Amino acid sequence: MLKRIFDILFSLLGLIIFSPVFLIIAVLIFFEKDSKRTIFFKQLRVGKNNADFTLFKFKTMKVNSEKKGLLTVGDRDKRITSAGYHLRKYKLDELPQLLNVLLGDMSFVGPRPEVRKYVELYNDDQKKILEVRPGITDVASIKYSKENELLAKSENPENYYVKEIMPDKIRLNLLYLNDRSFFKDIQIIFNTIKKIIY
Repeated sequence: MLKRIFDILFSLLGLIIFSPVFLIIAVLIFFEKDSKRTIFFKQLRVGKNNADFTLFKFKTMKVNSEKKGLLTVGDRDKRITSAGYHLRKYKLDELPQLLNVLLGDMSFVGPRPEVRKYVELYNDDQKKILEVRPGITDVASIKYSKENELLAKSENPENYYVKEIMPDKIRLNLLYLNDRSFFKDIQIIFNTIKKIIY
C-alpha cells in the first residue's frame, strides 16, 4: 500500500514538474524529420499477472523501426533519430512512463517489462517476476545500463540477449523479489539517478 501511495504521489508530482520538459521534447520530436511528427512511441508490454498493457515513451526511432528488430544495437543504431540519441542517453525518453505509473500499469521500481515475444521464453520460475508490477527501473537496469553497447559487440545480438542478458536480468529481479522493501526501492531509485548522471 505504501509503495502504491508513493507511486501515485510522485508520478503525479513528476508529471507536473516535468511538464515544461515534456513540452520542449515534444516540439523537438515534432520537427525531427525522421519522426513523421509522431511524438509518442506506444508498445504492448507484459505486466503484472502476465497481462498486456501499453507502455509510453517519447519516440526516438524512425517510423516502422520495430519491423527491423525489437532490440536496439549500439548507441548509434541507424534507426535512432538524432534527437532520439540524446533522449536515450539521459533516459529522457522514459519520462512518459510516469503516466504508466499513475495509471497503475507500472511502479517506479520493479522488473522492467518485456514484450510478449521474450516473455514466452520464460520458464515457470522466471515467470514469478510477473507477480508484481513492472517498473521504470530495477537492479538489472543499473547493471545493464550499457546494454546497447554489449549487444553491438555481439555477432548475434538477438541470441546474446536471449541466452545471456535476459536470464541474468531475470535472476537479479528474482533476488529483488525475495528481499524487496520500500526502503530498498528508494535506494534503487537513487542508484539509478546516480548512474544516469555519472
